[in-house]
Amino acid sequence: MEISTLFAFLGAAIILTIMPGPDNLFVLAQSITQDKKAGIATSLGLCTGLLVHISAAVLGISAIIYQSTIIFSIVKFAGAAYLLYLAWQSFRAKGDPFTLQQQNTQAYIKLYKKGILMNILNPKVSLFFLALLPQFVNPSQGHVAFQMLILGIVFLIQALVLFSLFSIFAGKVRQVIIGKPAIAKRLNTIQGILFTFIGIQIAISKQ
Repeated sequence: MEISTLFAFLGAAIILTIMPGPDNLFVLAQSITQDKKAGIATSLGLCTGLLVHISAAVLGISAIIYQSTIIFSIVKFAGAAYLLYLAWQSFRAKGDPFTLQQQNTQAYIKLYKKGILMNILNPKVSLFFLALLPQFVNPSQGHVAFQMLILGIVFLIQALVLFSLFSIFAGKVRQVIIGKPAIAKRLNTIQGILFTFIGIQIAISKQ
């Protein structure tokens, strides 16, 4: 694979990653309502989920999901339901106070798992790779699946770096918000609204 192709793909991947979407909004929400480490733990989970989607694209499983309306709908509504459940949890905790205390290891592991589940239950990610990766693959060079795998790994690495930067930025925003009690008390409500928005966005998405 040519270096110019990799750089072109990297540029496209960065643009797509920084555009507002379920994953980066989810990272921002966790970083602001908890701390930057929570956002990074979530980022690691989301990127672990990307490994599933990348493998699915390389093995052709994404194409099967795309062709099957039933499978696509099952995964889509499962993802939407999960996000609405998270929204419900946030609304229930709307009155909880916020502090700058560090979360424990178990909390970060839980967020990591939550990130994996959220990413896997978003079928649009698989379709995204199915649509994007082939555009940067050169069949004349052979090893098409291997080329797609390399591109997928490049996407994963840049996503992890950007998500981590989002987490650090949002963590600083959190410290400012904590100093404003009127806003801090509404963080869970804001997070609930955000999860609801993302869930509805996934639920109404089309193949």
